[in-house]
Amino acid sequence: MDLAYLRTHPRHLPTFLTHQRIRETPVAGGDSCVASRLTLDDGNSVFTKSLPEGKAVPEGFFTTEAAGLRWLRAAGAVPVPEVLADLPELLALEWIEPGAADPAAAERFGRDLAALHRAGAPAFGAQWPGFIGTLPQDNTPSTGPWPAWFAERRLTPYLRLSVDNGALSAADVELVEQVIAGLNQNRYGGAEPPARIHGDLWPGNLLWAADGRVWLVDPAAHGGHRETDLAQLALFGGAPHADRILAAYREAWPPADGWQARLPVHQLHLMLVHTAIFGAGYRDSVRATADAALRA
Repeated sequence: MDLAYLRTHPRHLPTFLTHQRIRETPVAGGDSCVASRLTLDDGNSVFTKSLPEGKAVPEGFFTTEAAGLRWLRAAGAVPVPEVLADLPELLALEWIEPGAADPAAAERFGRDLAALHRAGAPAFGAQWPGFIGTLPQDNTPSTGPWPAWFAERRLTPYLRLSVDNGALSAADVELVEQVIAGLNQNRYGGAEPPARIHGDLWPGNLLWAADGRVWLVDPAAHGGHRETDLAQLALFGGAPHADRILAAYREAWPPADGWQARLPVHQLHLMLVHTAIFGAGYRDSVRATADAALRA
């Protein structure tokens, strides 16, 4: 199998893998997926991801990611890997050679990210079902307004899951519900139209490549608020050269006044996703983020 054959016969890939016709090398692939580098007969490499053996694949899991990648790539802004195969059991993408995280790449990424956001979206949500990690995420298109949509579709469902699994106490829930009430009272802005966002833009989903650019991977792509992507870049230690990224972004398309104070509101989504998936180990992060949001 070579790259041209794979592009025209993507559904044959599992058969070639099963019969060991392709050299497969494990690579880092995130918390929930198994990732590999495939070396094809023509010397080209391909990145694949699948769920661990024995773990059921939610319906539409990889086709949803593929739809998001194609939608982000169509903007012609931030580079996004080409989708080569999206099958029920795996996703195959063009291989991007990793490189160093350097200031010039960071500045270019800041400008590229602003261009991606400016490409816009027809509504909040998307035309495909959503996932965040392996959890479903409601992407039913909505005209907004953004605050009520974000409260209903991005905070409340993961708050409920985090209560159901015992990750959050009654006091924790009260804090988060205060943030949700503030959203419903339009306390946190959100007058902008839907932006084309990555939706899960924590620093681990930036691929610093050998071509001197930053590529986007593992999206939960949808129409949302652009401050959501900016907020997520600051999570878990922050992106390399974050000051350069944000300076270039602000130069290309300045966020609305007060955006930095609002970042915890947007970060609360991923913090609740973490308590919903991983449990009480992220409880303190939820509390701290909700506290910061209430001070915005």
